[in-house]
Amino acid sequence: MSAADSPQTANAFTNDALGNDDATALADRIRRKDVSVAELTQAAINRLDKAEPLVHGVIAERYDQMLTAAAKLDKEKSLEDAPFFAGVPTFIKDNTDVAGMATRHGSAAVPAGHPVNKTSLFAQQMLAQGFLCLGKSTLPEFGFNASTEPLHDAPSRNPWNLAYSTGASSGGSAALVASGAVPIAHANDGGGSIRIPAACCGLVGLKPTRGRVIDNDAAKSLPINIVSDGVVTRSVRDTANFFHQAEQYFRNPKMQAMGKVEGPSSRPLKIGIVIDSINGHATDNVTRETVEATARLLEAQGHRIEPVPIPVKSSFPDDFAMYWGLLAFGMKLNGHKMTHPDFDKRRVDGLTEGMSRMFLRGAWRLPAILWRLRRARFDYAKAMKGFDAVLTPVLGHTTPKLGHLSPEVPFEMLFDRLTRYANFTPLANVTGAPALSLPMAQTPENLPVSVQIMGRHGDERTLLEIAYALEADNPWPLLCDRA
Repeated sequence: MSAADSPQTANAFTNDALGNDDATALADRIRRKDVSVAELTQAAINRLDKAEPLVHGVIAERYDQMLTAAAKLDKEKSLEDAPFFAGVPTFIKDNTDVAGMATRHGSAAVPAGHPVNKTSLFAQQMLAQGFLCLGKSTLPEFGFNASTEPLHDAPSRNPWNLAYSTGASSGGSAALVASGAVPIAHANDGGGSIRIPAACCGLVGLKPTRGRVIDNDAAKSLPINIVSDGVVTRSVRDTANFFHQAEQYFRNPKMQAMGKVEGPSSRPLKIGIVIDSINGHATDNVTRETVEATARLLEAQGHRIEPVPIPVKSSFPDDFAMYWGLLAFGMKLNGHKMTHPDFDKRRVDGLTEGMSRMFLRGAWRLPAILWRLRRARFDYAKAMKGFDAVLTPVLGHTTPKLGHLSPEVPFEMLFDRLTRYANFTPLANVTGAPALSLPMAQTPENLPVSVQIMGRHGDERTLLEIAYALEADNPWPLLCDRA
C-alpha cells in the first residue's frame, strides 16, 4: 500500500490483550497469569498485520515459531521465577545474528536466504530476559544512513506521519514500537542509531556507556569501538528495567553497576546546555525552542542550567566523517568476511560507495584522525567534571520527509544533508559516554521533537532519573492517545 493510499498515521493500538501497556506492565500481567503469552503473541501478530503494510519495519518474521514458544510458556505452572520480560514480544535489528534467521544488514550486497547458525552474544543477553523475538527489523544499508530507506526495498515510514522518515539506523524497530505493534525492540547505535529513530518516532532511546552491555559482534573489529546496543521503548521504566535485567546477565566489572532505577531523584543537579552544533550549522527554531523549554522545566524542578562549551576540538566533525568513511571502505573491502562469502560490493548503495571514496581521498590522514578521536574521551570527561549532565538537541532539525536522505540523492548533497541533521549524536559514540533521547514536543505535522541528555561515563542512572522526572511533568503523547 502506498503512502498516498494509506491513512496519514499507522496506529495499531486497539482493545486487545496488549492494550496500551508498556513492556513492564505486560511482563507483570504475564507473571500473574492475568493474560496468556499466546494471547499477547497473537495480538502482536494481528497488530503487525495492520501496521506493517504501512510502516514496513519488518524484514523477516517467525510468527509461527513464537506462537509455539508462547504455548510452551503458558504450560508452565508458575512464571514467578521466569526472566523478567518472559513472554513479551519484540524484534531484533537485522544487523545482529539470531540463529535460524538470515542477517542482511539492510543491503542488497548481502545475499538473501542464508540463515546463521549462532545467536550473537548481545542478542543472547537480550533474549535471556525472556523476550519472544518475532523477527528482524529493518535498517538502512549497514546502518550508515540517518533514515531507513534501503535502496533495494521500501522505506520504513514514520507511524506519526507516513510521509516522513523513521530516522535510522534502528528505524524499523522504532516504527514497530511507536505504532503499537510491539512495546519494545532492539536497537544499536554507532553514530546516533538508537537516539535518532527514538527522536523521530517519539520514543525513549538510551545509548549506554561503552562496555555497559556485551559488545556487538561488529564492534570488536573497530579501531575505536563506537557501537552500543540497547532498545527503543515507549516508557522510561521499560528502558531502565531492560538495562537492569541486562546487568543480571552480564556486568562489566570495570564499571559501577547501574542498578535498578525506579524513579526521579530529589537531588539538584548542574546541567549544561548546548543548542548549536560544533560543525557550524544552526539548529532549527522548533528544535531550539524544544531544548529551551526543556531547560526551563528542568530549572523548575530545581536544577541549575548553565551553557557549556562543546568539549572537543573543532576538527571533530571532519574526523568523525572520515572515520565513518573508513567503516564504509572496510565493509566494501571485507564484506565477504564480515557478512557472507557471496557479498557483492558492486551492489552497495550510493552512500556506502561515496563514503568509501571520500575516505580513500584522505586516508593518509587516518593516524592523526584516530589519535584525536581517541583523545576526545578524555576531553569529554574533563569537561563533565563540573556537570552532572548536558542537555542538547538530538538532531539539528526536525524529522525530514522520506527522500530527503535517500541513498539515491547525489552523494555530496546527501552527505551535506546528513551533517546538518545528525550533528549532535556522534560525540557520545566516540567518547563512549551515555546519552538519552526523550520526546518533549511535537511539530504541526504531528511529528515528535526530542532532546538529548548526555552524562558522565558510567552514569546512566542520573540520565534515567532526569528522564523519569521529565516524563512525570511533561508526559509525551503516544499514538494510542489519538482517537
